[in-house]
Amino acid sequence: MFKKITIITYILLFFNFNSFADENEKYLKVGLLAPFSGEYKNLGQSIMLSLQLALDEIGDENIKIYPRDSGFNNSEKLIQSVETLREENIKIVIGPISHKDFKHLSSFKDMIFISPSNIDPKIQNNILSVGVSLESQIKSIENFIKEKKRKKTIIMYPKNEYTPLIDAKINSININNKKIFRYSSDPKVLTSDIEKLTNYKQRKRNLVSRVKILEEKDDEASKIELKRLEQRYTIGKVNFDSVVIIDFGDSLKSVLTSLVYSDVDQKEVLIVTVNQWFDKSIFLENSIENLYYPSVDIKNFQKYKKKYSKIYGLQPTEITILTYDALGLIYYIWNKKNYKITSIKDFIIKDNIKGKIGTFSIKEGKLIQKLNIYKVSDKKFIKF
Repeated sequence: MFKKITIITYILLFFNFNSFADENEKYLKVGLLAPFSGEYKNLGQSIMLSLQLALDEIGDENIKIYPRDSGFNNSEKLIQSVETLREENIKIVIGPISHKDFKHLSSFKDMIFISPSNIDPKIQNNILSVGVSLESQIKSIENFIKEKKRKKTIIMYPKNEYTPLIDAKINSININNKKIFRYSSDPKVLTSDIEKLTNYKQRKRNLVSRVKILEEKDDEASKIELKRLEQRYTIGKVNFDSVVIIDFGDSLKSVLTSLVYSDVDQKEVLIVTVNQWFDKSIFLENSIENLYYPSVDIKNFQKYKKKYSKIYGLQPTEITILTYDALGLIYYIWNKKNYKITSIKDFIIKDNIKGKIGTFSIKEGKLIQKLNIYKVSDKKFIKF
């Protein structure tokens, strides 16, 4: 029964979004490119439901949404959908969701695309990405590390298809005495890579040597020290006081485990990561006592998820809060520009804009979010 209700809701929303379209310029007509078929059709539906929430909150009947099935990494379907939107005289579109589709939009210069992609915050011709970019996260981490007065920072990330992209982003980081460390994506090689980073083998030899000396002594202080060293893998500090890990998911958890195994002192070394959306699964496998990361406003995010779940009986994906904010941004610019958006340049404004994800600005041709730093400690997310 629940599946039938979901399908009916989908059909009704699709009808309501397309009903009562009016060519009068007083209407804000917004296209939507999302996957409504295939493997990611649930994502498309989730995005559409998020826009319904946004419409309800804005409360302006002059906004009309025109959804189109763009598939996922399907250039033919994407282009066909964009062409149908153009035929409807729709100039501004939310989507596509993947940056890989951007190359197919160059011929639609008379249209504006607001994408939830987080790959590049720079305005690309007629495309603005509103995802939580690595640049925004790096800026927050940069300020955090300076505030914590760290002097030697290791920025580490895996060797994979995104390595060149990350390399380019890292060059912009203004952190003194930083070093880059690229590790293998192969879990079997990862531990060896982390051992090299932490000088593990030498520190292990130091431990063995010290234990042998203490075992030959019989005084109380030596016995106490020996008992303490039995709980350690190594002796000696690592040659850095902060680590920034640009990774996520199981790969991130493997890195964190390897750092613990390599006996990195968490009281001495600040451990920071990226790409987190308050995923509680990190509590289950994370042996790091204090893990820091930048993210969106947790109260707004939780409030949004609660409202979405209460109304639709479903859990939203993270990307939906970005499309929710995308519609709010479009509506804000439309009002600011006297109910007309003519080009992507209309989005380059001096104002700081407050959305569900937090505050962001569009300056110097790019969108940057002001993110908070959170700490994962005692199975809680704590705002720093």
